[in-house]
Amino acid sequence: MVFVTGGTGLLGSHLLVELSQQHDEITAIYRNKSKINTVKKCFEYYLKENAEEYFKKVNWVECDVLDIPRLEEVIQGHKIIYHCAAIVSFSKRDFNQMMSINRFGTANMVNLALEYDVDKFCFVSSTAAVGNKDIPAEIEVDENGKWILTDETSGYSVTKYSAEKEVWRGIEEGLNAVIVNPSVIFGPGDWEESSMKIFKTIKKGLKYYSPGANSFVDARDVAKIMVVLMNREIFNERYLCIGVNTTFKHLFDLIAKELKQKAPNKKVNPLLMGITWRLSVLWAIITFSKPLITKSAARNAFNTIKYSNRKIKEEIGYDFYPIEDTVKNAVRGRLR
Repeated sequence: MVFVTGGTGLLGSHLLVELSQQHDEITAIYRNKSKINTVKKCFEYYLKENAEEYFKKVNWVECDVLDIPRLEEVIQGHKIIYHCAAIVSFSKRDFNQMMSINRFGTANMVNLALEYDVDKFCFVSSTAAVGNKDIPAEIEVDENGKWILTDETSGYSVTKYSAEKEVWRGIEEGLNAVIVNPSVIFGPGDWEESSMKIFKTIKKGLKYYSPGANSFVDARDVAKIMVVLMNREIFNERYLCIGVNTTFKHLFDLIAKELKQKAPNKKVNPLLMGITWRLSVLWAIITFSKPLITKSAARNAFNTIKYSNRKIKEEIGYDFYPIEDTVKNAVRGRLR
């Protein structure tokens, strides 16, 4: 039996679609029941008239990765675990919650996997847990990149690095595990959630673009890679999952074109961005809401970071979806 955490998220929903075509018994835990309907729409988008048949293979159980007694109850009997559950935020006010879910939730999953002698464990980490400090823009960071804590390191990066350390600790204690480190993930999903918010922003009309660059990947790619790694005799390795390294300007242009919107044509400068994130934080304080732009996000908008996908391509012979296909799929498959 297969056990999945974070199944209601963007990646988790794609993973469940992939797993449902290979397994008959899948347990997926959730905290927010309303999000299950979005997962069902993901099944309908990809599997069409067969969606209901495959969706029924998923047994949904209400559970939190911080609730150890409940986890012990529902995890027994499962031999394969995919741990996707995490919180993504660049707001300081979310740091404690991120640390709880991302690190300590992962520690709970690792401990239970060891206790119940799970055959294999797949952990979804992030490029945020891979070194990128003082790397020349033309160099692609690989799996050996050294993570260094600095004053500019985001809270999210700290929590994902800490979570990954828990998995490596489990490996030292005998856990058979693989780790995937995806970059920014896009795919059919809720445009109110994490990385997909940029589609909503451009849909409304975005005039400015930042001069930085980052790595992006299709949710289908990450889900397929996870399943392949778990099905093979591959243990105790980490793999960067990178579809493409590209500029924000190029990405925004592709999204705008697919949405039939005018592409952003004004390059934002550091001064303007600095004013913007400060006003965003001030407005969030006044309205008791989350800031639309944080200091960390603003800084990342000017960085150029490149990651390598050579290891995963060479070891399993995987070819990633082109970014153009990824954008088209995300737009056409909007689930909310």
